[in-house]
Amino acid sequence: MDAIAKTPPPPYYAVIFTSLRTDGDRGYGETAVHIARLAAQQPGCLGLESAREDVGITVSYWADLASIKAWKQETAHLAAQQQGRELWYAAYKIRIAKVEQEYGMNAL
Repeated sequence: MDAIAKTPPPPYYAVIFTSLRTDGDRGYGETAVHIARLAAQQPGCLGLESAREDVGITVSYWADLASIKAWKQETAHLAAQQQGRELWYAAYKIRIAKVEQEYGMNAL
């Protein structure tokens, strides 16, 4: 996830996960890498982007709402969600938005 996701022309959906972490890793780093790779393999996943400073923000892009719903119910993702609530996050919010327009500049 070191690059800007290459998404198709809109419309598509963005799931925006914003979080505040608790202190310590407690397996977070390894699980985050695993879940990101797993998400990227899911039907309908168009890409992911993530950044962390004081607030963590991960945006995943999806072809449709059905794909988002299926990912939310994926077994390993459910387990990670539970660990997040119990160990890793002091607070979090998930927002789902329909992307209707995009523009930008491509890197060389």
